[in-house]
Amino acid sequence: MSAGRVTVQGLGHFGGGAGVARFLAKEGWRVTVTDLQTAEELHEPVASLNDVEVRFVLGGHRERDFTDTDLVVANPAVSPRNSYLVAARAAGVRVVSEVGLFLERAPGRIAAVTGTQGKSSTAHFLHQLLLQADIPARLGGNIGGSLLDLLPLISAQEVCVVELSSYQLESLTSESLSDRLDLAIITNLREDHLERHGTVDAYHAAKLELTRLLTEGAPLLMGPGVLERAHTLSADTLARVEPLEIGSALRIEQERFHLRAEPLGELEHAQHLPLFQHENILLALAAARLLGASSKALAASLQTLDGLSHRLEDLGERAGRRVFDNGVSTTPDSTRSALLALPGRVTLLAGGEAKSLPIDALVETARERARQVVLFGAAADTWAEAFRGAGCSCEVVETVREATALAWSLTEDGDVVLFSPAAASFDAYKNFRARAMDFRACVDSLVEAASSS
Repeated sequence: MSAGRVTVQGLGHFGGGAGVARFLAKEGWRVTVTDLQTAEELHEPVASLNDVEVRFVLGGHRERDFTDTDLVVANPAVSPRNSYLVAARAAGVRVVSEVGLFLERAPGRIAAVTGTQGKSSTAHFLHQLLLQADIPARLGGNIGGSLLDLLPLISAQEVCVVELSSYQLESLTSESLSDRLDLAIITNLREDHLERHGTVDAYHAAKLELTRLLTEGAPLLMGPGVLERAHTLSADTLARVEPLEIGSALRIEQERFHLRAEPLGELEHAQHLPLFQHENILLALAAARLLGASSKALAASLQTLDGLSHRLEDLGERAGRRVFDNGVSTTPDSTRSALLALPGRVTLLAGGEAKSLPIDALVETARERARQVVLFGAAADTWAEAFRGAGCSCEVVETVREATALAWSLTEDGDVVLFSPAAASFDAYKNFRARAMDFRACVDSLVEAASSS
């Protein structure tokens, strides 16, 4: 017997839409998947559903698929104010999100992680720490892929570590969920995604939606300054949970990571990871301890933690240059942090599709810490005016390939090359990973050419 009719809005390329469709089909729903992209553009995710009974409506949306159905599952990239979702609600159709479906159904404990920067790394570290402490755990959400399809395999003894973006959290505001999170982490609250949320306060409010989902008395772990910026976080909410912020209950002192007075590990054992990761590591350590990991197990695990790719990743010496891939950066603030984390003067490669964010602080830091700047993509010409106006040596090209080749010609043995775009990738790539991998391929080609000459 069919559970009803459901429309999944947005198949996408990261597995979330396909995971939702597969899960609902197994539950007995009659599934329609609709996406603005064509079947050719979505060849891989469409092929991944070959073994599932799904009806595809691709290359555009039809209003009747949203109004003449029992349920709509909306892609987080789609604003809740989208006309098709508005029409669905007006027709009395329930609109939910993939993460909402998961939170409704997931057994066991759930630890959620958000923040402007560092949320993927923190979720990744927490997952590793739990597993190494023999606490069964799953990792999913914004970090890659739906956990819905794995629900039949998830036991009540497992901890699900779920990374949530502001888009995913905004979609939860209209869903009647509460008391679903056993622990939450907010790494920081800075500026991003204003093209979606409109204002900084609205963006922060979306992030802080996380706190509404916490159970009574649950820990809310925060990076430094989060409470100061959390203007929409009410006193009642703070009184209902246990706020723990870096700088007070969470500290790095005496060369150790601390949760209150308890040491969780030696700072020197995390030296293989970039300095900017230390706050993320502290949040993950404290969260793992509160979820039941022993301090002894955590201390022993520090040396084995590994970071995610494209987060100020040291690619080593390449034909004499020291190359760093910070391709995850899509904001000026994150590129500024990367510049501050590297010693000496570097050659910075940046550009892409600019967001509605100021670049003044990045420009000033580049003036002080970058030997030269090579700009590419849609933002290059506009940004060049700002960099040159501040006295930076600045060159402009069109593509990442041209930027990499130019940076190579401007540098020599012993120099540092930093790829940190500070802008979105969508002017030329489907996501930041594709852009970063193109940069790495360009470096490989230059190294190969140098070794054969």
